[in-house]
Order: sequence, then structure tokens, then C-alpha cells
Amino acid sequence: MQIIRGTAEFQIGEETAAAIGKFDGIHRGHQALLSHILRKKEEGKRAAVFTFDPPASVFFGRNEKELTTLREKRSFFERLGIDILIEFPLNKQTAAIPAQEFVRRILAGQMRTVYLAAGEDVSFGDKGMGNRELLERLAPGYGCQVEIIPKVFQEGREISSSCVREEVLRGRMENAAGLLGRSYSVSGTVEQGKKLGRRLGMPTLNLYPDEDKLLPPNGVYFSRVLFQEKSLYGTTNIGTKPTVNDTPALSVETYLYDYEGDLYGREITVELLHLRRPEMKFRDVSELREQMERDIRAGRNFHKI
Repeated sequence: MQIIRGTAEFQIGEETAAAIGKFDGIHRGHQALLSHILRKKEEGKRAAVFTFDPPASVFFGRNEKELTTLREKRSFFERLGIDILIEFPLNKQTAAIPAQEFVRRILAGQMRTVYLAAGEDVSFGDKGMGNRELLERLAPGYGCQVEIIPKVFQEGREISSSCVREEVLRGRMENAAGLLGRSYSVSGTVEQGKKLGRRLGMPTLNLYPDEDKLLPPNGVYFSRVLFQEKSLYGTTNIGTKPTVNDTPALSVETYLYDYEGDLYGREITVELLHLRRPEMKFRDVSELREQMERDIRAGRNFHKI
């Protein structure tokens, strides 16, 4: 996958089938939209996604945590089969581009878009003045077919990033998975920890998530860990480990059942399947170990292993 970033002055040499948006979470609604541009690859078009870096929420000062970090988005788009990812720099100058100019100069000119899949509430250009009506009116004049993709609903509820965010923040991982079409996950590099788990006979994998990653409530989760072509089950603690730490450093720490390999330095993805309990502070390490053993037994039962 080609990634264009850090410049507003790019040029794509081939005709594209494109989608524009924030794509936070890349949920089932996003996936339905992306499926339309991916089908255009059969006609020889390049599938292109136009998004922003930093995200609009950061640029406009809302500082919301992201359902998918930049690294996670790249990985997901590549797995889907996207050919070109444009991470358009969002600053005062680019945010002020008039919507009509965006269609003419960027969409039609720089991206060579001949097909555009857009959501019903698509918004772009200065003050978000660009919308579906403007696209449908202007884009055909530049040789671009516009298709408005209907929203996706689940049990009468519109699937949106806000809905996914709500479920994640409440620790309702099964509900979040239903909206996403996959389990909610955290990706990163396995790092060295204090090796307390190893001393307790329960070695763990430690991730320190990106600061802009939205995490569910601190607690113990039943999980699945993906790396390379492998899929392993485990129990994951998200939190600050208050029994043994006196700092607010947040980590994602996973015990894998019956695994003895060394994954330090490896890129892994931890899928959070079910919230077992909130994080707790215990009287001592001995009480912590007893609870960890109960959590692991419950996890084995959950995973049926």
C-alpha cells in the first residue's frame, strides 16, 4: 500500500476509486463504504482512501482518544486491499480550502478520482461546507461518478464511531465487536516490564499503548493475541497495577495460556473479548496471585481450553 503523507502537493498518476472521511474505528459502516471502492479495482481503478493527519478532533482541540490509531488504520487498510492511503496534513491553510476547490483541485486533479463512494453525512472543505449535494452537483462535471452509500444499522441503531466509543468506554466488548465486525483491539510492540508475572509463575506480555488510543475501563479481560499467522488465547489486564505500582503508567498486560515463547520486540494485536472484572488493589502480592489464578481459570473456561 502506498502512503502519501506530510504534503498537500501530491499527484496520483492513475485513475482512482476513492473514499474520504475520518474512518475512526473502521466499523461496519465504513467497511460497507470501502467495499464499493474495492470492487472498482476489478475495472482497473486504484482504491484510494483520503483521511487527515492529525485527525480533525485533534486539530479542532477536542483531543478525543482514537478508536484506531494511525498505525492501526494503516494496517487495517492494507489488509482490506486499499492501494493508496492519503494522510492529508490538516492545518490552518488546508482546513480553509473551499469545498468547491477541494473537488476541483484535490479530488479531480491530484487524486484523479473517477468514482467516489461517500456517506450520507460526508463533510469536507472550509467550515465543513462540502456535503453530498455539492458532490453530486459538481463532481460529474469533472468526470467523477458519485455514489452515496446508505448508513448501516444494527437492531435499529445506526452504526457510528460514537456508538462504538460508547460501548468501549462501558467495557461492553461484545457489543463493540458487533458494531465493528471484529473484536476491539490494541496493537503495539511487546516491551520489557518489571517481570512480576514471571516471578509469580505467570509471565506476561506488556504493551504500552499510544497516548491517543481509546481504552476500555481498567480491568481484567478475556482476550486473543494475534501475531504473524498465530492466534493465542489469554487473560489481559488493562490498568496501572495498583497493588505493585505507585505511578499512573498505563499498560496492557496479557498472560497467554500454555505459551512459553519469547515475544519481546514483536508487533502483536490484543483483541479484548469480554470484561471479567474491574481492576482492583489487593492487600499484598499473595492475594494478587490468588486472584490472577482465579481469573486465568475463568479465562480457560471462557475460551473452552
